[in-house]
Amino acid sequence: MKTYRQRFGSWGEAVAATTISAAGYEVIGQNVRTPYGEIDIIAQRGETMVFFEVKTRSKDDFGNPEEAVDAKKIEHLINAALYFIEQRNFNGEWRIDLIAIRASLGQTDPEIEWFENVVN
Repeated sequence: MKTYRQRFGSWGEAVAATTISAAGYEVIGQNVRTPYGEIDIIAQRGETMVFFEVKTRSKDDFGNPEEAVDAKKIEHLINAALYFIEQRNFNGEWRIDLIAIRASLGQTDPEIEWFENVVN
């Protein structure tokens, strides 16, 4: 049985996937496991593939969701993305985005921030 925190995180990822799709991207993978860690969401629009990290925090938590992504997490995301790209022989453009969600579980209007290309 999932804990509250796991259910809340899964809910946030579903909200993020809906947001990504509404922006014209095709979600091609969720919770994709690689030897370097899990990629929350992978989406593509045209020739660009985007690897998403999703952070969901309760409005009662201290700090912003995006503050939970540190240098070590970024390194894992880069390596996981490169692994996925290599496995798929993908030759197009790619980037890593962050979606930060602040809400209460089941809230119909969560605060969503989309940070593009968090790794330069």
